[in-house]
Amino acid sequence: MGQHLHNPWRGRGLDGAGPLPLADASGVADLLQRCPAHAPTPLRQEPKLAARLGIAQLWLKDERARMGLGSFKALGAAHAIAREAAAMGAGDLCTALQGRVYVTASAGNHGLSVAAGARLFGARAVVYLAETVPEAFAKRLQDKGAAVVRAGAHYEASMQAAAADAQAHGWTLLSDSSWPGYTELPLRVMEGYLQLAAEAAAQIDQPPTHILLQAGVGGLAAAVAAHARMVWGEGPQIIVVEPEAAPALIDSIRAGRVVDTSGPASCMGRLDCKTPSMIAANGLARDADLFVTISEAEAISGADLLAEHGLPTTASGGAGVAAILAGPGLPPDARALVILSEGPEDG
Repeated sequence: MGQHLHNPWRGRGLDGAGPLPLADASGVADLLQRCPAHAPTPLRQEPKLAARLGIAQLWLKDERARMGLGSFKALGAAHAIAREAAAMGAGDLCTALQGRVYVTASAGNHGLSVAAGARLFGARAVVYLAETVPEAFAKRLQDKGAAVVRAGAHYEASMQAAAADAQAHGWTLLSDSSWPGYTELPLRVMEGYLQLAAEAAAQIDQPPTHILLQAGVGGLAAAVAAHARMVWGEGPQIIVVEPEAAPALIDSIRAGRVVDTSGPASCMGRLDCKTPSMIAANGLARDADLFVTISEAEAISGADLLAEHGLPTTASGGAGVAAILAGPGLPPDARALVILSEGPEDG
């Protein structure tokens, strides 16, 4: 395993860093009740995999079939769009956002949520993809009705292009990241992710001792960590896992502020983000205990191990398990909760 950093900001967050993630999932649940595609995803207890990892128990929150979109991201942008549709007060939510255009950059799954949410409420979606995003994701976006634009060599470049065109055309930028002056919509995207955290807390039969959370810009990790602290307090050790090639959060926590990082393209494509979300970085500075990075080979080994146990995913989706496998390891009595965040790219 690569870097390890014990969080020096634990319990307080970064100085002057702005908003923190929301923690209460009740509003999300109320809104999702109006969505026919919504159903809770399973929490899988995996004793054989736990034994292979050398720990007492392993729970996997399995997001691979979430709302038919294949990842936890289905809860994010679609939730933010649904909130805007409901606020219109229209009698027919299916046409509440006619004429609106939502634009975003994505490594695939966030774009699917934008596309699905826009189509559900009568809006249009334009999704910008970096050149490194697999064509399979572009095809899935187009199948959901989104217009796809290729822009730049990496996620940050595609986001810059999306933001510029949103301003030029009067479109609504719906990013899953946040920065100074842009916080309200990404806060609502992150709020959507609270649903999976609330489900896991209701499904689990005892509190976990360790929670491993993979992170790109950090929205999922920060939302789950905030809810975990609300439900279980200081008990679980929360560990944030990033690619060595994209150490955006660990470098920001070390610096005490959001920083840009650099590195080669990672096989963990959905985690390959070189700049973290401001809200997520602040929330994880408050709530996470440990930040670690894993190598490309370690990520692939984690995905391979999950496939051997009948749980196919990507290097991104299995990064939490990969971090346990890479070591130096959790104690043998650990009860670990991990997010299986997406299905295989060809799934």
